[in-house]
Amino acid sequence: MEKIILTGDRPTGQLHVGHYVGSLRRRVELQNSGEYDKIFIMTADAQALTDNFDNPDKIRKNIMEVALDYLSVGLDPAKSTLFIQSQIPELTELTFYYMNLVTVSRLQRNPTVKSEIQMRNFEASIPVGFLCYPISQAADITAFKATTVPVGDDQLPMIEQTREIVRKFNSVYDEVLVEPDALLPENAACMRLPGIDGKAKMSKSLGNCIYLADDPKEVEKKIMSMYTDPLHIQVSDPGHVEGNAVFTYLDAFCKPEHFERYLPDYANLDELKAHYTRGGLGDVKIKRFLNKVMQEELEPIRARRKEYEKDMAAVYEILKAGSETARAAAAQTLDEVKKAMKIDYFNGQSLI
Repeated sequence: MEKIILTGDRPTGQLHVGHYVGSLRRRVELQNSGEYDKIFIMTADAQALTDNFDNPDKIRKNIMEVALDYLSVGLDPAKSTLFIQSQIPELTELTFYYMNLVTVSRLQRNPTVKSEIQMRNFEASIPVGFLCYPISQAADITAFKATTVPVGDDQLPMIEQTREIVRKFNSVYDEVLVEPDALLPENAACMRLPGIDGKAKMSKSLGNCIYLADDPKEVEKKIMSMYTDPLHIQVSDPGHVEGNAVFTYLDAFCKPEHFERYLPDYANLDELKAHYTRGGLGDVKIKRFLNKVMQEELEPIRARRKEYEKDMAAVYEILKAGSETARAAAAQTLDEVKKAMKIDYFNGQSLI
């Protein structure tokens, strides 16, 4: 069996460093590992419309922004297929067929759906499309016969829902669909990077993000304003590392060599944490160190973005060609699904 990855993002805004440490950086590593036969990376515009249906311009204008973010972090169209979800109509048809395999109560019990509904204040007025997006996601994954789906821990219920749909379909019809496995970030700090305000999640809507496209001055401004430990008032005060966004970012970004270059007083992050915990280390010094670490990480990303921005027509062609490749793969799966369901009526003369 081929090893295939399917992953993607909703184009509701530019991508931020939470996306980068949570998925984008790992995607590039997986792409360059040579371990996978195919990698499909989706701009999930149709899914984004489930809660932005009244603002299609927002989605449309971010298609190219997300594409630039993908290319700037190192995703290579020669190795990964970059495509737009809405341009693959086969995904919609698969979603429709899968709807018969899932109950409304099961969708409502999905922890990810429940938390998203609460966050968006849908409550009693849930759009049907939003409620059904786990089914749509199952269609996305199975259309490309993905064996691996890189996700954060908050998306595990969605993968389990897909696995249930696959098992149900294969038991009712035929062994056509592939049951995917989730691939979690290796670094626990990358599971869910908090916002610069210390909120549990970095979110475009909360305005607490550092974007991949931010210039150096904007990145520095945001880092220097980051939430730390409210009880660490004086430099001499003992500090708390847990729940301190600056240290969470260091967990996600810094490497031993960064101390050699930017903070040689310490051998590693453990030493820095120990000093902060016992007192005598100010927040400003740590933030300046974090700024140097992140600027080093983000600079090549910004440089690649500037190069791609010089030829947006080429970026457009990458998305168009990728969508054509993705559609061919999804069409093959749909043919197999319809045959298993015995609704391939005009494939030969089997109907008569």
